[in-house]
Amino acid sequence: MAFMACALTMVGTTRAAYAQEVVKIGVAGPLTGSAAQSGKDNERGVRLAIDELNAKAFTIAGKPVRFELVSMDDQGDPKAGVSVAQKLVDDGVSAVIGHYNSGVSIPAARIYNDAHVVMMTGASSNPQLTHLGYPYVFRLATNDNVMGGRMALYSAKVLNAQRAAVIDDRTAYGVGVADVFVDSAKKAGLQVVAREYSTDKATDFKAILTQIKSRNPQVVFYGGYYAQAATLARQMGELGINATLVGGDGICSPEFDKLSAGAADKRMFCAQGGAPLDSLPDGKTFRTKFKSAFSADVDTYAPAFYAATLVVADAMQKTGSSKPEVYVKALREQAFTSILGPVRFDANGDWVDAPVTVYQLNSGALTAIAQKD
Repeated sequence: MAFMACALTMVGTTRAAYAQEVVKIGVAGPLTGSAAQSGKDNERGVRLAIDELNAKAFTIAGKPVRFELVSMDDQGDPKAGVSVAQKLVDDGVSAVIGHYNSGVSIPAARIYNDAHVVMMTGASSNPQLTHLGYPYVFRLATNDNVMGGRMALYSAKVLNAQRAAVIDDRTAYGVGVADVFVDSAKKAGLQVVAREYSTDKATDFKAILTQIKSRNPQVVFYGGYYAQAATLARQMGELGINATLVGGDGICSPEFDKLSAGAADKRMFCAQGGAPLDSLPDGKTFRTKFKSAFSADVDTYAPAFYAATLVVADAMQKTGSSKPEVYVKALREQAFTSILGPVRFDANGDWVDAPVTVYQLNSGALTAIAQKD
């Protein structure tokens, strides 16, 4: 009996030693509303990464780990985002991959940082996010200073525009990228003939566009997201405004052409962080895996959210801990490989040497036409 008791104790000890640790990874974004397509795309990127980690029997400090996805809808709304952030913290997540909207990420970041939970966004581009002094906040994306500036220079030097009108949607993202465009445009010799404001729920731009039309701009820069930008493009056509529509990554979506009913074909240009997916060594493989897993095509930022998840997991493995207080040191100090290319973060948590690509809407598809490595 004593021998059996000892044997059972040893078995129990062995099982405990190899019991899987459950590590919760949160993902937050707009799963409903006008940006739901982007939110679902981002969530799928995280889910694909977690499924792959679990399939290969991932270990941390030699101990088997099972990752668990905790997904929440922030509705693209700052107040809802803060509530979601608190729920994720209360649920014990080790990291949050998100959010999508800068206006949501900025207030939510304080919740995560105060709780010592790593937050890594693959999309939010407002520079303020990584200048809050929060050591647990990271951005695996290009910021608005790069994208807004790139589109101003592109408008002046490549499109040869001399007059620009600017509209933003009053969100943290929209205002931020529009402000950078305006400042950069002036430095490039591009005259800003109008600066107008809307909202991220707007469906009628005709009053604004009527005023803009009289200023005869050659480009209209829109600081905001693709659903509203597509409506704007449609109404520009209805009012006979032949200006080229330009914007940052918020309008750079494959959904744009469908939502605009083709109104801006060959006359819409946008900047997006990262290199074109199919130009990356594993890009086409990722696209195939994604389509197989979800019966859907990659939209925009799924690769970045996928990469962010794997970078976080790599940091855990390098430090032998899933505790953010421990593995955050690796994120701050070490370099990582990813589907996007080399990843290293600066003192603010920004991706060092983040690439940006300019796309043109061409026959219904976004075509890369210029790239900064």
